Amino acid sequence: MKSLVIVESPAKAKTISKILGSSFEVKASVGHVKDLPVKEMGIDIEENFAPNYIVIPGKEKVIRELKKASKEAEAIYLAPDPDREGEAIAWHIADEIKGKSKNIYRIKFNEITKAAVLDSMKHPGDIDLQKVDAQQARRVLDRLVGYELSPLLWRKVRRGLSAGRVQSVAVRLVVDREREIEAFKSEEYWSINAEFEGSSKPLFWAKLFKYNGEKTDIRSAEKAQAAVEDIQGSRFILARIERKTRKRMPSPPFITSTLQQEAARKLRFTAKKTMSVAQQLYEGIELGEEGAAGLITYMRTDSLRVAAEAQHAARDFILTTYGKEYLPERTPVYKSKESAQEAHEAIRPTYMTNPPERIKRYLTKDQLSLYKLIWNRFVASQMAPAQLEQTTFEIACETERCKGETVFRASGSVIKFQGFMVLYTESTDELLEESEALLPSLKEGETLKLLQIQPKQHFTQPPPRYTEASLVKALEEKGIGRPSTYAAILSTIQDRKYVHKADGRFSPTELGAVVNDLLVDRFTELMDIGFTASMEEKLDRIEEGKLKWVKVVKDFYSPFHKKLTEALAIPGKVKPQDIPTEAVCEKCGLPMVIRWGRHGRFLACSGFPACKNAKPLDEEKQTAEVVETDEKCPKCGSPMLLKSGRFGKFFACSKYPECKTTKPVATGVKCPEDGGDIVERRSKRGKPFWSCGNYPKCKFATWYKPVPEKCPKCGAAFLGEKRNKAGDVFLYCLNKECDYKAAMAKKEEESAVGA
Repeated sequence: MKSLVIVESPAKAKTISKILGSSFEVKASVGHVKDLPVKEMGIDIEENFAPNYIVIPGKEKVIRELKKASKEAEAIYLAPDPDREGEAIAWHIADEIKGKSKNIYRIKFNEITKAAVLDSMKHPGDIDLQKVDAQQARRVLDRLVGYELSPLLWRKVRRGLSAGRVQSVAVRLVVDREREIEAFKSEEYWSINAEFEGSSKPLFWAKLFKYNGEKTDIRSAEKAQAAVEDIQGSRFILARIERKTRKRMPSPPFITSTLQQEAARKLRFTAKKTMSVAQQLYEGIELGEEGAAGLITYMRTDSLRVAAEAQHAARDFILTTYGKEYLPERTPVYKSKESAQEAHEAIRPTYMTNPPERIKRYLTKDQLSLYKLIWNRFVASQMAPAQLEQTTFEIACETERCKGETVFRASGSVIKFQGFMVLYTESTDELLEESEALLPSLKEGETLKLLQIQPKQHFTQPPPRYTEASLVKALEEKGIGRPSTYAAILSTIQDRKYVHKADGRFSPTELGAVVNDLLVDRFTELMDIGFTASMEEKLDRIEEGKLKWVKVVKDFYSPFHKKLTEALAIPGKVKPQDIPTEAVCEKCGLPMVIRWGRHGRFLACSGFPACKNAKPLDEEKQTAEVVETDEKCPKCGSPMLLKSGRFGKFFACSKYPECKTTKPVATGVKCPEDGGDIVERRSKRGKPFWSCGNYPKCKFATWYKPVPEKCPKCGAAFLGEKRNKAGDVFLYCLNKECDYKAAMAKKEEESAVGA
């Protein structure tokens, strides 16, 4: 009789099945099997907030198959991911199959490797009910906030809006930053740089550090010009040379937040895309004759811990590949933050025998890029520090009128030993660029020739708008959300049109600002960043068994419900302000304005209600995101621009309106019917679909997003990607005679952003 192992995704099931062999049957639950109902709150407030979990619509067949397999199994091993959400999935599965077998065990592994999976099978345990309670508390809290706040927004702003416990605080960060920028008053200041020549090449530039005996602080063009005229013609000597050798330590291996930040900076991945690709690498990739293998450890983690055997394998790889000098005397140890889940490891490769170059032929472009990033960061974290020599020249005036009163400084760095930098440096690091501007080999006391002096105007800058990377960093630093929730938070606040991303940076929409102000005014505590962080700490304490989940929910709900009742009793509505435009109403001649409706922004006549003219707002006018590309216009040869319009992204000639050439963006996948490029388009209702670029000659079209991966079952050139109603993403074979289907990524934790 076989034993049964239950995981979340078919891809994970396939990898584990090959490890365990024929004595085990491995089934996939395809994500969650039970959840709160969609069309009702599903929480009995009077009965200690008891949740009413139901089988997710569409999962009935999965449940039947799991029950049947359980009945025939000798033992059942529940193996969802090793986090709170995975524990809740295991708990719900056990609840459904408990009458079919008494031998139900919980197994966990941080990586899907043969050693890790077999070891977990030797040490099965029970479902961690404290973790289940922590997840249950999050789910109930977010459902209460979502279901009770939404009617307030419907009544005070407009129907169809929603709010969440964590997402609303994330929107507040974006709104607060925008108001900082708006309130910022730029101040003028000037720097003065001089080019000097010494006894040896090269020439070099230095910056005015001290003027008239004080640190340089020049605030106007007149003062800058006066300083230039005063300094011009003076004699200078190299008064002091300071050389310091310092070590540059490597960055620690990735955790979820730092992986999302670096993937955003280096690869231009969104947080959502990073987690989707990382899930594929974790669950297993087919490596030819070697079979399926999980390539990275679990990617939802805030721990910097690394297993000793992984460190030893990394040291062997470094010694063999780079040499003894690149190996530190002691194995590096990185300290996690206090709230980190130390049961997990940092994100690292599972096998040091699988460097990116060796397995790149089995990976898609995105998989290879992310795997290489994780590989390089981990290996670099185990390498010796870099050694740099930093040189500073202090150049003093020798002319009597400014002797000792005017001083220039120049700095430069030379890399003496690359250490970990031979493999990896963080994208924010500018050290390599600085080291290229080498200073000449000079001696203290020698006379320098002043060749030219240049004043330069500057203005103080406001804080920058958040990027994907900096917003994830802010969420982590402020304790908002947890590793499994960052990607979902960023996606949700955009999907609900509370924030807009242009040129890679977030700004609030008018709707987002209005909703934020209403919630901040009425629910100060809920929208307080410190309160949200303290709630995350309480969830951690529930998991540790130090708090009861019902008490945490009750303590939150009583004051929240009271404030909600008071807010609903206040009459009146809050509306986003109309935005004037240059467009003129073709019916009455009055100016058109941008307004918010249930389905987003639209153009409306300012003479409403006398004139009811309204029309869709061209999305091209809503966004300033226009990117110049290497693509050339097929008609005039000018660079093509990547733009966004009502029907998705497209290329347009930069010489518009002289040249009106446009063409859709190719997906990199060829049409199976005539070999043309498959391009993304949008229907009249805005729904994306994909079709052959040779339309109308070729009428191939699909609602599935093409993914450049061969079907492992029938060999079709590409697969189609689609999300089901439960939020799970799957890859399908579009060949009608093939029934291949595989989970692409686990559904992001819904409780991250509320109901």
